[in-house]
Amino acid sequence: MTPMGEPVGQREAGWRDGLRDVDDSLFDGREQQPVESEYASLTYEVTDRIARITFNRPHRGNTITADTPRELVEVVERADLDPEVHVILLSGRGKGFCGGYDLGIYAEADGSETAPRGPSTTGTVIDPIVQARNHNPHGQWDPMVDYAMMSRFTRAFSCLMHADKPTVAKIHGFCVAGGTDIALHCDQIIAADDTKIGYPPTRVWGVPSAGLWAHRLGDQRAKRLLFTGDCITGEQAAEWGLAVESAPADQLDDRTEELVARIARMPTNQLMMVKLALNSALDTQGVSTSAMISTVFDGVSRHTREGYAFQQRAATVGFREAVRERDEVFGDHKRNAMKDRSAGPTD
Repeated sequence: MTPMGEPVGQREAGWRDGLRDVDDSLFDGREQQPVESEYASLTYEVTDRIARITFNRPHRGNTITADTPRELVEVVERADLDPEVHVILLSGRGKGFCGGYDLGIYAEADGSETAPRGPSTTGTVIDPIVQARNHNPHGQWDPMVDYAMMSRFTRAFSCLMHADKPTVAKIHGFCVAGGTDIALHCDQIIAADDTKIGYPPTRVWGVPSAGLWAHRLGDQRAKRLLFTGDCITGEQAAEWGLAVESAPADQLDDRTEELVARIARMPTNQLMMVKLALNSALDTQGVSTSAMISTVFDGVSRHTREGYAFQQRAATVGFREAVRERDEVFGDHKRNAMKDRSAGPTD
């Protein structure tokens, strides 16, 4: 029966009813309890069958901290378990989607960090003091301590790919370095035309640990970007197939809402089956192997002669100045681009 008391076959488009909306719902009498949670790196809300996850560190370009992976996994799980949610939308508050990792702590090797809001990281592989010691150019590098730290982030971001429900990234302003590790795990990317997208740290001190560029772009275009560290616009990302579409910045919100609303009309079981079927192709391509190899090489890149030179320069003049010196020769990081240092990409 339907909410109107009619057999479902006699009601127009009854298959679009929500999981709680029918008389014989599996969820009858099982109302969800409100969850009182505050997050350090993001916000979470559900409206119109859409779970909305928004990175919420605009003063730091929504850069990734130790809180980010734990909190992202938690809210994606909340969305997956919620029968009201049909699609998950990921976006960033402020001037851009995500400026990558908040790496100044490691590059400048000063050991300072805002304490994570979740369980203490002291004495673990993500303890910033432990990682600073493991990045000491004059000490012994333990590659597996490095891998244990970075793989935690990569596995957490992969929850977007492995979530039962479709995930959509809405990117604007900038989506660079570690920010792309997050966005590329989403099932769909929609971008503002002028969004800056890329992985500049391949120039020194980084390899994209998600290992997804070739899977998303194909071999040649992935190499074109990662051999140079160059960025592309959102418009070009759509032309190349990295984004499903792009829109002028002032139309991005409306276009995104149209897309997620269309997805939200679909039954959740249909969405889950289609996503599982299509993800099997990515699994066959070896996505997990690509991530493992890329995460190892990301650690290696920070412990080469060049990587140590970059780190020592950052410790001397500051991380942002070292990034400027790295990128300016490529013509995409002029001094005037650093006027607002509080809200731009970090790496």
